[in-house]
Amino acid sequence: MVLDAVSAEAASAQAQQQGLAVLRVRAQTAAWWPVFGKSAGHEFALGQFSQELLTLLEAGLSVVESIETLREKETRAERRQLLSQLVTCLYNGESLSQTLAHFPDVFPTLYTATVQASERTGDLAESLGRYVVYQNQLDVVRKKVISALIYPALLVLVGTLVIVFLLGFVVPRFALIFEDLGRDLPLLSRWLMDWGLLVGDHSVALLVGFGLVLTCLVLWLRRPATRQSLAARLMQIPALGDRVRVYQLARFYRSLGMLLRGGIPIMSSLAMTGGLLQGHLRTQLAQATRKISEGMPISQAMEAAGLTTPVSSRMLRVGERTGQMGEMMERIARFYDDEIARWVDWFIRLFEPVLMLIIGVAIGGIVVLMYFPIFELAGSLN
Repeated sequence: MVLDAVSAEAASAQAQQQGLAVLRVRAQTAAWWPVFGKSAGHEFALGQFSQELLTLLEAGLSVVESIETLREKETRAERRQLLSQLVTCLYNGESLSQTLAHFPDVFPTLYTATVQASERTGDLAESLGRYVVYQNQLDVVRKKVISALIYPALLVLVGTLVIVFLLGFVVPRFALIFEDLGRDLPLLSRWLMDWGLLVGDHSVALLVGFGLVLTCLVLWLRRPATRQSLAARLMQIPALGDRVRVYQLARFYRSLGMLLRGGIPIMSSLAMTGGLLQGHLRTQLAQATRKISEGMPISQAMEAAGLTTPVSSRMLRVGERTGQMGEMMERIARFYDDEIARWVDWFIRLFEPVLMLIIGVAIGGIVVLMYFPIFELAGSLN
């Protein structure tokens, strides 16, 4: 039997509601192509859901009434089905955190833990507000980086298209015209003309090969192991690696601070935020966690494990003295965000002219090499 659900647990519950005995639940294989193989968790706007739920709760509606209202206004079938399943679980007597835990692909562990902590203190609206602010702050940093990379990406895309057009369309036609002059051409011009003849004779095979290589590259980059390996290599680049490390630490401290402000113990918070770090930083966090469990202060454990900078180390010590460790960690994250924003702005200002120069030299070199046969022919006629 095939059911449309956002998770295996949801499919099992849906089948049991229909009076069926569930022996095994198996997810269908996702589409192999990288663009369309998205899960419902990626399609569900968690930030928008949290903001709308917060607004309804502050207006005086209960949790069940709020989610029912969101379901009634929802137009997408997948999201509407998810909200219906949430309402069903709540009517069965489960708490909101227990309900959200049934859908780990949609609601991250941090989100569920924040809700669970708020249920003990009765400040669900305040906790949702903290999470909305937390998500907005993450989005601000991500949007800054993306917006800064748009123009260089367009330069690379346009430059690549021009080079491909020259090498795949213009050069082969020049090569056919000047094929008999090949012996009298400079070495680089001969290589370029040989490439043009090769493309002209085997255009279909080269096009198919290029498509296969591009497909394999995209599939390779989608593998989690590949992304982890690339992230580890980026961390080894002196200047860039330091900024990647600061970016990861900013996300880590912001998430840890949000959980601590929500009343979650430090050990549980460290366990839930460990997945935000990559490579050797995760190993360093395990060392810090062990030292904290043995009684070492948080600031000393983080500094000994190499998870601080001179500024953040001092701020952590202040947080321990004042008893506001959660707020201090969020301030550390804001300090890191400002540092990253300044570095991205500086890097883009330097990188854009260099990139334009490289693309201009490549395109100009191809054009000049194409016109060398014309110069040679004009010289021979004179």
